[in-house]
Amino acid sequence: MDRVIATAKDYRELSDKDLQHKTIEFREALASGQTLEQLIVPAYATVVEADRRILGLTPFPVQILGAIVMQYGNIAEMKTGEGKTLTATMPMYLNGLTGPGNFLITANSYLANRDAENLGRVYRFLGLTVMAGSAKAGQDDKDLDKDAIYASDIVYTTNSTLGFDYLIDNLAASQDEQHMRGFKFALIDEIDAVLLDMAQTPLIISGAPRVQSNLFESADQMITLLQKDEDLKLSDDTKKVWFTEQGMAKMTAFFDVGDLLSEANRDLYRHLVMALQAHYLYRRNRDYVIEDGEVALLDVANGRTLDGMRLEAGLHQAIEAKEGVKLTNQTRAMASVTYQNLFRMFPKLAGMTGTALTDADELRETYNVSVIPIPTNKPSIRIDQPDKLFVTNEQKIYASVEAVEAAHKIGRPVLIETGSVSMSNLYSRVLLQRGIVHTLLNARSAPKEAWIVREAGQPGAVTVATSMAGRGTDIALGEGVEAMGGLLVIGTERMTSARIDNQLRGRAGRQGEPGETAFFVSLEDKVVLENAPKRIGRFRQRYEATHEDTAMTEPLTKRRYRRVIQKSQATAEKNERGQRFQTLQFDEVFRLQRDAIYRTRDELMDATDLSSLIESLFERVAAAQAPKAPREHTAALIDFVVNHIDYEYTADALLAQIDRNATKKSVQSLLVTLMQKQLTKQHQQLPDESQFLYFQKLVILKAIDVAWVEQVDNLQQLRNITSNRSKAQRDPVYEYQKEAQRSFDLMKADIADKAVRNLMLSQMVNNIDGTVEVTYP
Repeated sequence: MDRVIATAKDYRELSDKDLQHKTIEFREALASGQTLEQLIVPAYATVVEADRRILGLTPFPVQILGAIVMQYGNIAEMKTGEGKTLTATMPMYLNGLTGPGNFLITANSYLANRDAENLGRVYRFLGLTVMAGSAKAGQDDKDLDKDAIYASDIVYTTNSTLGFDYLIDNLAASQDEQHMRGFKFALIDEIDAVLLDMAQTPLIISGAPRVQSNLFESADQMITLLQKDEDLKLSDDTKKVWFTEQGMAKMTAFFDVGDLLSEANRDLYRHLVMALQAHYLYRRNRDYVIEDGEVALLDVANGRTLDGMRLEAGLHQAIEAKEGVKLTNQTRAMASVTYQNLFRMFPKLAGMTGTALTDADELRETYNVSVIPIPTNKPSIRIDQPDKLFVTNEQKIYASVEAVEAAHKIGRPVLIETGSVSMSNLYSRVLLQRGIVHTLLNARSAPKEAWIVREAGQPGAVTVATSMAGRGTDIALGEGVEAMGGLLVIGTERMTSARIDNQLRGRAGRQGEPGETAFFVSLEDKVVLENAPKRIGRFRQRYEATHEDTAMTEPLTKRRYRRVIQKSQATAEKNERGQRFQTLQFDEVFRLQRDAIYRTRDELMDATDLSSLIESLFERVAAAQAPKAPREHTAALIDFVVNHIDYEYTADALLAQIDRNATKKSVQSLLVTLMQKQLTKQHQQLPDESQFLYFQKLVILKAIDVAWVEQVDNLQQLRNITSNRSKAQRDPVYEYQKEAQRSFDLMKADIADKAVRNLMLSQMVNNIDGTVEVTYP
């Protein structure tokens, strides 16, 4: 760090041209065999000086330290306001010297475009290319030049954009349709949010629609006729719901079926279960909203709509039926990847965040990255008040709003952080009743979100936001606010992890400024309801029965109640870690299959000769189709030849070549010969060698893609089925692995069968302009 600072001072004497020439020197050094780590001192010093000249900002020593930590593939834990955005310019420049394949992953498209434009001035000054990989607000993703983006040395993008582009690239029919240049280095801003909070969110590209079921509406109608507690039961944590015997009897009578759980009624029962979940586990304006007559899913942590995301296996349609909007088509999943496996593809992964140390073990075990805390540039003087604990939500809200009102009277800015959009809306209504002017941050617009968060430190400002909204944007204090004690951050509940609580605290007291945080919690908070022992629920019931007016009650002070909150949060953290680990185990099975298919596709597109591959396909399919007793299965053989090899082949011609002494081996040889002859005929229709090679690639790729889409869909369904087997004392991951391998083996046979059929029976038309039209069988 000291050497970087000293060298940067020396570089102040350089002209712009000499400073820019450093990039050429570094690239020559890399070409001669030096490593990036050997260039850290001069390269970082170059960026420090370029930052000063272009941006008017000189990185602090602690920022340089954070940049060094990240270059070695670690997570730099840098507190809010310590300048992570500027810190990233150093490792991004250094890795950008190697050419395309380096990505800075940021929270949203607005930040990606903002930073690519602003910080891009530094990279371009030094001779590197940089682009934003995500569309701007109002811009269509199709308008982006993906070739230019992924040919850039540095790409600022979002995790979802990168993931979807990766999947789309691997659905391409030719190399000309692929844009990515490989993965080298990923630096993830707010890395804990991506690798932990979003770890279980799969990115899915959907394709061909399924045949639409007509059971969604009737199942929804049935559920509306059932009575809670009599016909169905809801768990204490409201995460599970099930039918009672009485409910089963009502539904059986309603649909007039003998046994609702029989195989014949399996599809009906599945729709009833989905309708039940739609009504009791998914809430409007908490889990989803209705926009333009469509169900749009919400990220419950920050209130953003999850564009392009849909619930699987028909659950999305069940919610649409519940809301009375037009049912969308159920589609098959064509490709899928989780963020866990997406970022494990990078040979070097680094990140920065204000809060990761509490989950350092999981990050190291899952991603092989260590968390290293970076000291603040100035000592923190923020005051973190002890939690104020109440029995009921009503008490908590009353007390917290009193604190807001007291601060607002003196003009002190207040940021109220909630755990969900619904709680944000509730606080907004209470503040309106008190006559307190405030801003409600609903996270629907990233540019507006950033502006609101920046203004949250101005005198008299009261801002209500969800816990994750506005991450990555600093809150600057307005004039006179420091004298009032700085920004007051009020947390309205304990989150599911201490890490998220620390993120909330980090909003106040940035860069040595004064600030204060206070958490108002209750025994009715979500984390307590879902994770505390049942005796706490009984205590709440007794309390409410004996206290009529509880709004102005003093907070609980006994240590045992605080331990309830702490243990509930610890249980939630443990459960979430377990869920992420199981997701990783499930997705590891999927990853192995996906990698095998994508590798096969790449090898196929790179190939200059496919004769040996095609010969092996012929042998495999012929071996599978040749019966042990050929004369007894001539009808099946004729059907296979006509529908897989040659439409014009006759039964007499086949029978003439199969005598009484025919064996499986001789018939197998005959089938291979017929395939070879038909392939020769196809070649005669397309004599140009390069065109015929392209034709072969095209039809085999088609076979792979059709079979893989089926397999992806099968694995999605299989995962849903095997996840429930834990209730039968069976390991769901083992069951999934076993069934997935069996399905994969069947898929490989299906690929061979489809590839041979495509090669043999595809129709080709030579156009006057030299192009060739191919029609698949």
